[in-house]
Amino acid sequence: MANAETCATAAQFSSPELAELLNREMRRRWSTVGERTEQMAGYALLAPGKMLRPMLLLASAEATGGDSSRLLPAALAVEYLHVATLVHDDIVDDDELRRGRPTVHTHFGVPDALVAGDFLILNMVSTLLECTAVRPAALLEAARVLATAGSDVCRGQVREAGMVGKLSCSVDDYQEMVALKTGALFRGACRAGAILGGAATEHVEATTRYAEHLGVGFQMFDDLLPYLAVTPTTGKPATSDVANLRPTFPVLVGYQSARDADRHRFTEALSGRMPAADSHRLMRELLITTGALELSRTRAAEEIAKARESISNLPGTAAVDLMLTIADLAIDRNR
Repeated sequence: MANAETCATAAQFSSPELAELLNREMRRRWSTVGERTEQMAGYALLAPGKMLRPMLLLASAEATGGDSSRLLPAALAVEYLHVATLVHDDIVDDDELRRGRPTVHTHFGVPDALVAGDFLILNMVSTLLECTAVRPAALLEAARVLATAGSDVCRGQVREAGMVGKLSCSVDDYQEMVALKTGALFRGACRAGAILGGAATEHVEATTRYAEHLGVGFQMFDDLLPYLAVTPTTGKPATSDVANLRPTFPVLVGYQSARDADRHRFTEALSGRMPAADSHRLMRELLITTGALELSRTRAAEEIAKARESISNLPGTAAVDLMLTIADLAIDRNR
């Protein structure tokens, strides 16, 4: 049973306070000692994160006129699903760092990391079902929404793999992929939160539109992070995208606006023929000279503006303010 503090509503907290509350509950439930499967799950879950998706689930319930005090297990469940996708994604990319420390497969090995990701997905289901005070029909619909979100992440992952090394793919195709791979869990969190809170249909749709724009804007800005500073501190290798021959949003924007000579240099930077550190330096130089960094930052801000507009008429003022703050965080990671 949740304690009195965790029964408080999302609207009573600032985003850092709510993130800390969620992290405390995560630490109460998980540790990095004991049986090995639990160790691996705890290692993945207790790495410091912003808890954006759990916060969005709780805030969406409040913003649409519901009560989030009964939904803490659902908020944790969406984080289990999110972290499971990160564990598997790190295996696909062979990244050695996540959230500033060794990835699960680096620490425990690939076979066990695959199992840990599966374990978290199954725990998402059982934890969601702890919300026994919610109407059964709403709980079933929220489960369907989150399962669909997880399926969409898989579809996005496959589409991204098909784009490897392809600078000729369109920005529109990229955004469709991002809407699946990144946007799906934002959408799932917001939509599930509104449904669990008993929201009217139009308010569920408003939170869904918010999440769709938020997810795309978040990923657009995330793609910029490796190039915004000479030594970025993003919690994962700055060279990951070029090492995996990934044509991210600013790279596609820069390539499409470049002249022939610079297009050749873009191709070389994403060819895999150069050391990753050299490819990263060349790509950063090209993104600056073509203006792709600033243009991409502008496009990310436009998506966030659309997200903010989508929830302007929701009834839960304090929770709406929290969702607006989260939207701003998507393109300002220093806060």
